[in-house]
Amino acid sequence: MALPFVLKRGLSTSSAMNAVIKNVTIVGGGLMGSGIAQVAAQTGHNVTLVEVNPDLIKKAEDNIVKSLARVAKKQFKDDPEGGKKFIAESQSRIKGTTDIAEAVKDSDLVVEAIVENMEIKHKFFKTLDEVAPAKTMFASNTSSLSIGEIASVTKRKDRFGGLHFFNPVPVMKLLEVVRIPETSEETYQAFMAWGKAIGKTCVTCKDTPGFIVNRLLVPYVAEAIRMMERGDASPRDIDTAMKLGAGYPMGPIELSDYVGHDTSHSILQGWHKKFPDNPLFVPNESVDKLVKEKKLGLKTGEGFYKYTK
Repeated sequence: MALPFVLKRGLSTSSAMNAVIKNVTIVGGGLMGSGIAQVAAQTGHNVTLVEVNPDLIKKAEDNIVKSLARVAKKQFKDDPEGGKKFIAESQSRIKGTTDIAEAVKDSDLVVEAIVENMEIKHKFFKTLDEVAPAKTMFASNTSSLSIGEIASVTKRKDRFGGLHFFNPVPVMKLLEVVRIPETSEETYQAFMAWGKAIGKTCVTCKDTPGFIVNRLLVPYVAEAIRMMERGDASPRDIDTAMKLGAGYPMGPIELSDYVGHDTSHSILQGWHKKFPDNPLFVPNESVDKLVKEKKLGLKTGEGFYKYTK
């Protein structure tokens, strides 16, 4: 079982004590939030999962148990009793609640994984800032919004940053740690060390649109769709070309269906509104049409391609 860590390098004894991350609160029990809760719990951290009602808590807990079973089957394939113990111990470290004040009273870190809407995030962090202990660090798992803008409503910008996980969280090894100018070195080092403690490889980025991965990936996908819209090549040929010619595991049109057109379109619309002169951020007309028709890709059974169960 992984033990909670204490930072030592470059910190005084008192600062090191302040940098312990043992109790973690995850706000939002969807795909990302439940995944973050799982990897924290299975590496020895105490986790409180916050949702708006008991039914959503139950749904998140059920999904976590199923995901833990998949991990146990792989890691303990020759030790079924060890797998059962792993699942039970990980489960025991997770508790659910709808009370944010109760959830954060002993929290060292709060990771927000709610809807990608700045107004809603501002409302949440204003409330959180009032009820969380002074020691508590805040992080957002946003994939496209400005960390600095999210943090602007709090009085602890020095203890605020981005922790951008990737879906599915238990499988994907990358964690983008995003710094704003106000993020203290102690907070940054705590985020980096915690990321390593939960089994992730951490990369660092400034508070730039899309951080590293999405800043490169979203315009790439959008440009592939523009090729298709112009009639330069078919969706299937574009996907085949990038898989066989560039070695990508999935073509850009396939990837857009996999991600969900509502998600990618929302990201581009937000960037285009904020940076209207950047041609890479212009939303795709064909994606706008698909979203209006509710053809969002794999999750609805149809996007640029059709899918059968």
